[in-house]
Amino acid sequence: MNERERMLAELPYRAWMDGLAEERLQAKKKIYQFNLCPPDDKVQQEHLLRSILGKAGIDVHIEAPFHCDYGTNIEVGDYFFANYHCIILDTAKVIIGDNVMFGPNVSLLAAGHPVHPEARNSGYEYGIGIVIGDNVWLGGSVTVNPGARIGNNAVIGSGSVVVKDIPDNVIAAGNPCKVIRAITEEDRR
Repeated sequence: MNERERMLAELPYRAWMDGLAEERLQAKKKIYQFNLCPPDDKVQQEHLLRSILGKAGIDVHIEAPFHCDYGTNIEVGDYFFANYHCIILDTAKVIIGDNVMFGPNVSLLAAGHPVHPEARNSGYEYGIGIVIGDNVWLGGSVTVNPGARIGNNAVIGSGSVVVKDIPDNVIAAGNPCKVIRAITEEDRR
């Protein structure tokens, strides 16, 4: 099993081996072009985004600047909007559903490092996938950590740090992010 296969299998891997550094460099080149694209050139922006992302539905919009590791491990559904300074560390699959909105400075961090210093200093790292359901809104400066899943219709308050799964149909916030309450009919206003 090569290092890319280990990475995608969510096993410890070495990020500088088996062409992974070159893949990240190629992604950085495309991201650099995207981030410098004129704001009125929507055709070029869409072309570049589709060349970066592994899968992109219809009407996908990401405000520059945007950063990711590979891009190819990111799957975005239909009608997605990410505000400025979105960061997605996609060393594992990052799946984003339909009708999802991100405030500014949202970070999805599928990448991690060992906690023990000797293991960390060995150069190994790991990735654990992230899933964002349909109809989700992440407020500004939300951070989603490796392995977290956010359920359908959830709203995550600004500045939250999501370290575990959040169920469907709730408002959650805080560090660590916790469910505050269910979304109800009264929230339609």
